[in-house]
Amino acid sequence: MTPDELKKRTKQFGLRIIRLVEALPKTKTAIAIGNQLLRCGTSVGANYRAACRGRSKADFIAKLGIVEEEADESIYWLEMLVEANIVKPNQVGALLTEANELTAIVTASRKTAKSDK
Repeated sequence: MTPDELKKRTKQFGLRIIRLVEALPKTKTAIAIGNQLLRCGTSVGANYRAACRGRSKADFIAKLGIVEEEADESIYWLEMLVEANIVKPNQVGALLTEANELTAIVTASRKTAKSDK
């Protein structure tokens, strides 16, 4: 996967997160979890773009670490939505899969970049 393809994929992930959060019920809990998910889910793509513009190999690796953390946090909040019975598992299954795949891709990229250092 090229950096441009991953930029597009992480942006699409963020857009899908936005649509999910907009569709959540307007309960106190859903709003709180939705705000957290919105923040981390949309920052995956923004931080990946920042990593691609890193000024050094160390900067690139550090920023990829942030992308990894935000993608993993997205998984957490998606799971919370399901386990709190706010959404059904099938409503977020594809997003959970994508978040897990993005986390794995970024983790592998960071490890590779670190070993090449």
